This record gives sequence, structure tokens and C-alpha cells, in this order.
Amino acid sequence: MKKIEINKADIHNLDELSLIFDEYRIFYEKKSDLKGAKEFLLDRFLNFQSIIFVAMDKENDTIFGFTQLYPTFSSLSMGRAIILNDLYVKKEYRRLGIAKSLLKHVKDFATHSNLKYVELSTAITNKNAQSLYETFGFERETEFYHYSLNI
Repeated sequence: MKKIEINKADIHNLDELSLIFDEYRIFYEKKSDLKGAKEFLLDRFLNFQSIIFVAMDKENDTIFGFTQLYPTFSSLSMGRAIILNDLYVKKEYRRLGIAKSLLKHVKDFATHSNLKYVELSTAITNKNAQSLYETFGFERETEFYHYSLNI
């Protein structure tokens, strides 16, 4: 791996991005569904509903990491924010600072976009991710409980 770049993904990255997105879902114990992954990502691109940054090896145009952000708003801070919903680096590329580079890119994007904050969640069992996020400056929420309602 000679030259690593972090770029905003677009529809031209759909096929390769679908592969790593499916791998990410498998990591979280979801059943592989490459067709569904591609349709899901295509819908995000066509409807401008998320921002995806990819980590690439520019020598061979291979995507080996990505993060997906969803724009949102905060009534309390009266501003725009983003939810960092997905962050994934292929196993063979971990421990090389790729996730940290993706997070730095997200922080720079949020700063330049005048966003109020970046919010994320991760599995309670994902200690590696928690450690990275805390090292990067994210703080574990202690003021609010977060709930979800499955439909």
C-alpha cells in the first residue's frame, strides 16, 4: 500500500463500496446481502441522504475502509449535525491508522461545514472502536439515555 487517500465516495464507487458495506454488515452479524447492500447505497446516492468517505489505495483504486454520515439537526443547539453511522476498515488494513484518518476527515468535514457536533454509537462489545473514539476525543454520553423502537 503506497498511497492512501480519503475521498468522498460517489456513484462511480458503488460496486466496490457495496462489497465492503456488505462485509461491514457481516461484521455486525447480519446476513450477507450484496444485492440489498448495493440497492441501499444506490438509494442513498440518488436521494443525497448520506455522505460517504472512502479510504483507498490509489495505486490500484481499492477501497479498504469507509465511513457513512447521515445529516441531522439539533433543536437544542439549533444547528446542523451529523450521525456517524458506519465506520469500517477491512481486517487486513487495521492497526495502520486508517480509522483514525477517516475520523480526522469526518472532523475536518464537520468543522468546515459549521456543524454543531458529530454523534455516533457502537456496540457495547466493540472495545477497540470505543478506545479509538475516546482517544480521538469523543465522549461517552452520560446525560441522556438513547432508546430505539423497532418497527
